[in-house]
Amino acid sequence: MSSQAIAGVRLKRLPQIVYYDATGFEDLEVNEYVIIDTDKCREAARIVVSPRQLQPAALNAPLRPIIRRATAFDLSQWQQFKLHEDESLAQCRGQVEKHKLPMKLLEAEYNFDGSHLTFYFVADGRVDFRGLVKDLAVVFPARVELWQIGPRDRAKLVGGLAPCGQELCCGKFLSDFPKATIKMAKDQDMPLGPNAATGFCGRPLCCLAFEQPVYQEAKGRVPRVGEMVTCERGAGRVVARNVLKENVTVQFEDGANATLPIAEVARAGRGASPENESDEE
Repeated sequence: MSSQAIAGVRLKRLPQIVYYDATGFEDLEVNEYVIIDTDKCREAARIVVSPRQLQPAALNAPLRPIIRRATAFDLSQWQQFKLHEDESLAQCRGQVEKHKLPMKLLEAEYNFDGSHLTFYFVADGRVDFRGLVKDLAVVFPARVELWQIGPRDRAKLVGGLAPCGQELCCGKFLSDFPKATIKMAKDQDMPLGPNAATGFCGRPLCCLAFEQPVYQEAKGRVPRVGEMVTCERGAGRVVARNVLKENVTVQFEDGANATLPIAEVARAGRGASPENESDEE
């Protein structure tokens, strides 16, 4: 009995990889396109994990099968529909204004054969767009859906630059949104003022989650701000630290400061400030 072949595909609207049964298509290569069924409709998707890269035993849940390879006609047709997405978005915006709905349209997306058209939007709350959908069904020959998305999905969809100056991680390589929290920003000695540790989406920076294990591992070695330490020059209080470089800036009793590697200081005891006590939790 032959084992099941599995391939990972990616759809534009989803950050994560979705796995499909690739039995009969074991020779699929990365970046090939296939036709699949989703919860929405039949769509074209790009192979990002080939059957040869994944062991069948890695996934036990029943998987939907890949329908077929996408043909040159499928991809050409899809490209033609993509050329009409901006026009469709403008038409939908006109209908939104007509219905005076409190929603902001972001993008229109056709599936590969033009039978399904999705409009993505953001809004502060729930929006009753039933009347809008009825009017859109008259304007467009495709089945129309409206999807309300959250701030992280909006950032991925729109794209842009992060505070570091690089392309947004969610739009460039993330396969899923990591769980990042403001507590991580505090652990990493980041400023906690408005927008200081938040990304384009207004949520805590994803990179906080990437870097948190490094800070957790170093937390026990690097003295915190406010902690008393001793070195060759004498005793002093830590007024700044760089966890990644593993050094601290120490202020001595005479007011002088010195930046020293942690190998040259010894912990003498923690200051009793409430901030330090809460950080220990």
